[in-house]
Amino acid sequence: MPGAVARRSPGDPLSHAYLSSDACRLRPSACPGLLRIVPALDGGICRVKLARGELSAAQALAIADAIDEHACGIADITNRANLQLRGVKRGHEEPLIAALLHAGLGPSGPQDATHAFADDVRNVMVSPTAGRDANALIDTSTLADDILARLQGDARFAALSPKFALLLDGGERLAMLDHPHDIWLSAMRDPKCDDVLFAFGLAGCPPVAEKHAGAVAAVAASDAAALTHALVHTFLDLAAPEHSRMRDLLAVHSVEDVLTHVESKSGIALLRDASIERWRRAPGDPSLRLGAHTQRDTRRSHVGGQPVLGRMNSETLRGLARLVAHNDGATLRMTPWQSVMLSDIDTTKVASTLQALEALGLACNAQNPLTRVIACAGSAGCAKSLADTKADAMKLAACLPADAQVHLSGCPRSCAAAHRAPYTLLAVAPGRYDLYHTRDPRDPTGFGRCLARGLTIDEAAGMLSRAALPPITPFDEPSDA
Repeated sequence: MPGAVARRSPGDPLSHAYLSSDACRLRPSACPGLLRIVPALDGGICRVKLARGELSAAQALAIADAIDEHACGIADITNRANLQLRGVKRGHEEPLIAALLHAGLGPSGPQDATHAFADDVRNVMVSPTAGRDANALIDTSTLADDILARLQGDARFAALSPKFALLLDGGERLAMLDHPHDIWLSAMRDPKCDDVLFAFGLAGCPPVAEKHAGAVAAVAASDAAALTHALVHTFLDLAAPEHSRMRDLLAVHSVEDVLTHVESKSGIALLRDASIERWRRAPGDPSLRLGAHTQRDTRRSHVGGQPVLGRMNSETLRGLARLVAHNDGATLRMTPWQSVMLSDIDTTKVASTLQALEALGLACNAQNPLTRVIACAGSAGCAKSLADTKADAMKLAACLPADAQVHLSGCPRSCAAAHRAPYTLLAVAPGRYDLYHTRDPRDPTGFGRCLARGLTIDEAAGMLSRAALPPITPFDEPSDA
């Protein structure tokens, strides 16, 4: 049956990944998970998926202890608001996994052979300010939990690729809208009344500008979870074994085919008219991830900061845990910009919380150039990387022109950025990069227009000056990767 077999990443034999004993029948994949530790140059990689990006103080402490004992003491925040634990020591995989599961960081349900599959499907991204943003049309927290429960509770979804991902957008101002998702749902006002609908689309992003493809349909908010469930089943019904992502399916099936199948399978009435097709989502404001901003409850604020290149050590995690514990009702969340946010901070404690984040080494102001640089693990941690991107990014940040946003990638896979940054330095040799400028955000063929080849970091910094580069227009925003 199409879609009935588990999908794998090509060229990844099972022996390349360490699997926990309850996951020994996992299909192979290049994607790390909590129960599937994948080797890298600097040791094993364990990816901890966080429901709604949230981490309790106790869980932060558990991770800090675990990475000190079983890994190299480093945790990277991913561009899906998860944590990637690097440098897992050989022979320490089982105790690391056990510690993480004991802290409640694994999937829900029984810990049997299907447990790792349940971990793989937990790819639902929401805004880090869900439930706190006065501009949001709806609080997506409960709906996100419902969708996660449905994904983990359906054994058939074990056939999904670990990369198959969903976006649930409540209309918050702080929202990552540039990551392409297999399924996206975005809150909109019903043009005929004041109710909230969820517009949705496939293999893309919520539309912001007129040049973007619009929603394919919309549903009532009460049907959003059931719709998501039906869409995933439809993908598995229609996809051939080699189709791992929604874009693969749409290459051989029309959107009409998919929607017809969804309606027949679910009985949900899909709303389709010109107003839904014309609907555009208000732009997000990524700068709200930094500093302090008042929440819907005007007596509390969310406070955020950027760890250097999205990387935290165990002491940073322990410091964040202390901040959560010392602020009654506070929550800790990772963000898709590889930053950290503390929400529900009492107004009287905002200034001291900002000071504490800065003392931990986090950048809390957008003027700090380290908030505008993205870098992958680089040659220090990845055998595929052609340059030490982390070290080169630090060097670049010291001379980065104001407002320039740059992604350093050690190879064409672009692991650190799911969206295409305005400027990309693609490594071609140690210390040498080709410089790209994204002028057409809908171009799916690469990093944009190549401006120069084989630059040193100093030469790249010179070209990134305002005098040397064309100005960024609204059409130069980050695009689908």
